[in-house]
Amino acid sequence: MWKVMMPRKIVYGANAASEFQYPENSLVITTTTPDIYEKWLSYMGLKKYEIYDKITPDPAIETIEEIKRKYEGKQISAYIGLGGGSSMDVCKYLGKLTGIPKILIPTTFGTGAEMTTYAVVSFDHKKKLLQDEAFLADAAIVDPYFLPGTPFNIMRNSACDALAQASEGYDSKLGNPFTKLFCKEAFEILEDAIMNDKQDLLPYGAMLSGIGFGNSSTTLGHALSYVFSNEGVPHGYSLSSCTTVAHKFNKSIYYERFKKVCQKLKFEQLTLKQSLDEAADVIMPDRGHLDNNPIEVTKQDIVHCLDEIVNKNPLQ
Repeated sequence: MWKVMMPRKIVYGANAASEFQYPENSLVITTTTPDIYEKWLSYMGLKKYEIYDKITPDPAIETIEEIKRKYEGKQISAYIGLGGGSSMDVCKYLGKLTGIPKILIPTTFGTGAEMTTYAVVSFDHKKKLLQDEAFLADAAIVDPYFLPGTPFNIMRNSACDALAQASEGYDSKLGNPFTKLFCKEAFEILEDAIMNDKQDLLPYGAMLSGIGFGNSSTTLGHALSYVFSNEGVPHGYSLSSCTTVAHKFNKSIYYERFKKVCQKLKFEQLTLKQSLDEAADVIMPDRGHLDNNPIEVTKQDIVHCLDEIVNKNPLQ
């Protein structure tokens, strides 16, 4: 039996964000600064709204609880997650806590968070992957308007994230013909976008990736990446080496192709402050990723993968 879930409404294409009818008294949640989001809000035509702009990468549960307390009693009609995955993850968790509808609008096109039942939240300074049907958006709006002007590092990290999700999702034990169809198409579109400098394809590829992996799962590459993210490495950057090594371990059909894309994007070797054994102990409880890996993974396998990442530069 397959179970496939997507947002209640998906709106894609030019002017998607400007033509959408937003409810009044929405709370916009974003990671960016007023000089940027004021342009976005003007384009969207949003009126009579509140805004919270203090979201940081890998948002902490304390931040989410603070927002909930701050806006209780203000009759918020919807949460609008505007930005990268962190903004949307905060909206997802808030929506679960309060029952208020969620409108998710990506501006970096990498996480696919607008399409999935997943959210990443930090507890005690450690990222945790959460899954709940209550995280699913009431509306997801994907508009290429937000792509021009994106700094190279953000674009690069976002593109790598989307590629990793598509290829790991294809290999996942939870995959089925439906998810494989979306993951395969997403990978090919994203690969073409990066290798042939067609950045306008990134939003569409990331959207398809979100539908695909969001109904299967990511696997070993993501499990490995979190110990680097916990030390401050951007998530997409950490996946460049982690998913490359994971694909090699899994004998994935995407190993060589993923590696070539990461080489094109000029990612550098990762470093790790903690010992490999300590890092492996942090990774092993991540059953959400490891149990869905196509090959069983032991602690010794993880130590070997980490050694290859930090001591052998897998992207050479």
